[in-house]
Amino acid sequence: MTNYVYLYANGKADGNSTMKDLLGGKGAGLAEMTNAGLPVPPGFTISTEACTDYYAANQQFPEGMWDSSIAALRKVEEATGKGFGNKENPLLVSVRSGAKFSMPGMMDTVLNLGLNEETLQAMADLTQNERFAYDAYRRFIQMFGKIVLDINPEKFDHIFNHHKEKIGAQLDTDLTVDSLKEICQEFRSLVKTETGSDFPSDPYKQLELAIRAVFASWNGKRAIDYRRVHKISDDLGTAVNVVAMVFGNMGNDSGTGVAFTRNPSTGEKLLFGEYLANAQGEDVVAGIRTPKNISQLQDDMPEVYNQFVKVAEMLERHYKDVQDLEFTIERGKLWMLQTRNAKRTGAAAVKVAVDLVREGVIDKATAVTRVEPGHLDTLLHRMVDPNEKLDVLATGLPASPGAASGRVVFSPDDAEALAKNNEKVILVRIETSPDDFQGMVAAHAIVTARRGMTSHAAVVARGMGKCCVAGCGALNISYEKESFSVDGRTINKGDYISVDGSSGRVILGIVKLIDPNPDENFEEFMTWVDEFRKLRVRTNADTPHDAEVARKFGAEGIGLCRTEHMFFEGNRIDAMREMIVAKNHQERQHALAKIEPLQRDDFIGIFRAMNGYPVTIRTLDPPLHEFLPHSQAEVNALANKLDISEEELSTKIKNLHEANPMLGHRGCRLGIVYPEITEMQARAIFNAAVAVKHEGVIVIPEVMIPLVSDVKELALQTEVVRRIAKEVFEKEGVSVDYLVGTMIELPRAALTANKIAKVAEFFSFGTNDLTQTTYGLSRDDSGRFLPFYVEKKIFKDDPFQVLDQEGVGKLIEMAVHLGRGARENLKIGICGEHGGEPSSVAFCHYAGLNYVSCSPYRVPIARLAAAQAVLSEGKSNSQTA
Repeated sequence: MTNYVYLYANGKADGNSTMKDLLGGKGAGLAEMTNAGLPVPPGFTISTEACTDYYAANQQFPEGMWDSSIAALRKVEEATGKGFGNKENPLLVSVRSGAKFSMPGMMDTVLNLGLNEETLQAMADLTQNERFAYDAYRRFIQMFGKIVLDINPEKFDHIFNHHKEKIGAQLDTDLTVDSLKEICQEFRSLVKTETGSDFPSDPYKQLELAIRAVFASWNGKRAIDYRRVHKISDDLGTAVNVVAMVFGNMGNDSGTGVAFTRNPSTGEKLLFGEYLANAQGEDVVAGIRTPKNISQLQDDMPEVYNQFVKVAEMLERHYKDVQDLEFTIERGKLWMLQTRNAKRTGAAAVKVAVDLVREGVIDKATAVTRVEPGHLDTLLHRMVDPNEKLDVLATGLPASPGAASGRVVFSPDDAEALAKNNEKVILVRIETSPDDFQGMVAAHAIVTARRGMTSHAAVVARGMGKCCVAGCGALNISYEKESFSVDGRTINKGDYISVDGSSGRVILGIVKLIDPNPDENFEEFMTWVDEFRKLRVRTNADTPHDAEVARKFGAEGIGLCRTEHMFFEGNRIDAMREMIVAKNHQERQHALAKIEPLQRDDFIGIFRAMNGYPVTIRTLDPPLHEFLPHSQAEVNALANKLDISEEELSTKIKNLHEANPMLGHRGCRLGIVYPEITEMQARAIFNAAVAVKHEGVIVIPEVMIPLVSDVKELALQTEVVRRIAKEVFEKEGVSVDYLVGTMIELPRAALTANKIAKVAEFFSFGTNDLTQTTYGLSRDDSGRFLPFYVEKKIFKDDPFQVLDQEGVGKLIEMAVHLGRGARENLKIGICGEHGGEPSSVAFCHYAGLNYVSCSPYRVPIARLAAAQAVLSEGKSNSQTA
């Protein structure tokens, strides 16, 4: 029979930190701390396997699980000297979730389980503290009612707040024992009204229902949404941790807190966290009271503080990483309730990795694996221009760095709805809860009036790389009026504000944001990255500015320069339109002659920026109708400008219209029908190359022909390019080494890559179009249903965001094999959007590509993903060996 239950008590545990798959992160951490002799309350973990088997058995406990749980509970009774349900010395437990991967706030917890009318009186007698006992009982009914019985939590809050107002209590701790007794009675009445049954008094029934509720929370909406965002499998399941309760709400010599061994926002080597005296765990993260800085514990309880510092240091040394710790102090005794690797910002991830190497704790290879590609994405977020004049509305806690501007919304549903219309929104909440998650995903920034640096909003925002200001108490938020007021000013839904998550400022209006300037830790870390990676990383850049930015981020060339983007600048579009409506070859050449010097100058700037690195320039790709106006007013204006009749222009536009332009007259097909277009672009490229070579610039042009489906198409266009290159070189008396290659973006090109490689000197996979043509999907139109496909697990991921390795990937692997079979030294890269997506970069490494190309700000991400692919490969090989 499968063992589903793992005990930890009396300094011994059935599990350890290597068993996260089975025990979840929390359970593995509790087991490891128990084995290390740390003060951990006894308890047991019901495995993730039990959760998956529970769902496989139509939500029935798997055979033996319940009996094993009761047997483990007996061991906990022995370890504590208490009895579960005992009327004289009752054992109370917490029931907590705990998946393999940390999912803060996404699943459920029940505290003080085991209380009923009889054990409540026993707790009051044992502690000689009737107020404590009733406070614990009201918390239990409230949490159990919300999580297990699915009662709207606002109904409990309404009763609770009514009693606070009734006696003028500012804080929860101001409530008297008589008030708490009344609250408990009204809570139980609410349960009876809502469920039709009395609140369960049998502790074993309470335990059974709580375990089921934790299993159910694995498939709750917020947990599913979180897994989708963070790419966590739905098949892992959650463990359930049943732990003997220790109480932080037994007086001023008790308390509870959350701390990190280093600052999770900056990486600074300094204990960071918050705690509350006379409180239970949820009070700290829920913001019911304003927590104190962890340093205040040194003054309030110096012995406990010194012990906690030693424990924190020991755990960081043991795990060799920053730890996220939860603790409770019960009547002056420290208890550790959690340790796990801390979530952190991009800046903190890099600094911690670099610092741990400098401290001799980890090596460079480990450091490179510790920083997630997404961390670099957040590290490279924008910031408020320090020279900007700001109208600061209020300042809160700098919970997650970065900056953003957007329209104010007050509900997660509004945030989600507006974001779907490409509106940038700022989600403003009194406080966030896990139910707000979808709105937090949609928002560009999050602001809360309550909560601290370890609150739900702060932790989730940091994990997603969103900027966040928490605890901005000056904001008076009204959900009913959909506005907030501060210092006599009112900001309504739809108004613009800006958020500076690095300083905690909430600013009126849209402000200027500037690009980040990574520090020396980032620079050093990236040198380590480059020591391990094999893939080259280029950038997609169409302007000298983009090229310069990419070089600063370590780009080793340009993998895609889209020449059509240059046509839309200034008055260039007029010459392009003149060429399109030309009646004959001579008129087209006349119009193209106006464009050529502009393109040449663009290429000169790009070649200069990429001095010594290859620049891959794609010839004209989009269909011609994309350059023409659509509204009648625009058609009339263009007709006047080109001195042709409106009727003639309208007829031309109508004739250029295509039912399916993605598969129409575009790419190499344009250059074949109108070779003068390719001739003009080739002249601009090679004249620019010769010009910068005279300046001493090392220029390496690569001309890329798009949308080739047959080798004869490529041969025709290659002949044009080489003929023009020869003419320019003979005229200028100087030559430049160059390559001519093609994009592989059609399945037929991949299938006949051996033939195409006889003409092409390089391949570049255009995975955007290759994905479209492999799936038969329009990237522009499929957005209407692809999210549904992903949600229903028809597709694992959106194939336009994450490379489809099973289908598109097979075409890539086939083309690599066929192409290099025909041309051994064939250079192969990728230039679609997938070139900056980490798992797609890893695939490119395994497939044997030479380089990936991505947007400038994703260059560091691609560099890191390429290095991690090498290290992962080495680890896999060593494990196999």
